[in-house]
Amino acid sequence: MALYYRDDTVQVTSESIRAAGHVIPLTEVTYVWHAKGQTTLAVRGRVLGRGVLVLLLSLPPLIALICVISLAWSASDRGEWMPALIVFVACVVVALALVPFLEIPLGWLDRSYERGNRVNELWVQYRGQEVMVLRTPDALRFGQIYRAVQRAVEQQGDH
Repeated sequence: MALYYRDDTVQVTSESIRAAGHVIPLTEVTYVWHAKGQTTLAVRGRVLGRGVLVLLLSLPPLIALICVISLAWSASDRGEWMPALIVFVACVVVALALVPFLEIPLGWLDRSYERGNRVNELWVQYRGQEVMVLRTPDALRFGQIYRAVQRAVEQQGDH
């Protein structure tokens, strides 16, 4: 028996698919497909959170750019470049010191895109009936499970 995928709730082997209380023998699966499910509040919250995070990450550089432009404008009016240059260099040093801390929110943003922005459903035709095996908003996990089921069914067809 080959194991294609396993987590807390789903197991795909060369003999069966176990998920959501179903145990489906692969010998009785005639067709596998996926569908887009009804969007949940969690998925909408993830997309909204992604937008807020992008806004929060883009706002400080925009404000800094406006400050630098206004500082240069006022320095050119007064002819005093040295204080403006010192403030500009200080801003650049502070910005460079804060760059490593961007790793955390950028990681959150990256994982948000990995998880996707919709609910995916895995369906099989089993004993002449259409059975939904899995419904999840996690796109990465869904892709792994769907590929595992496809491989298991293809291997079943080769035997």
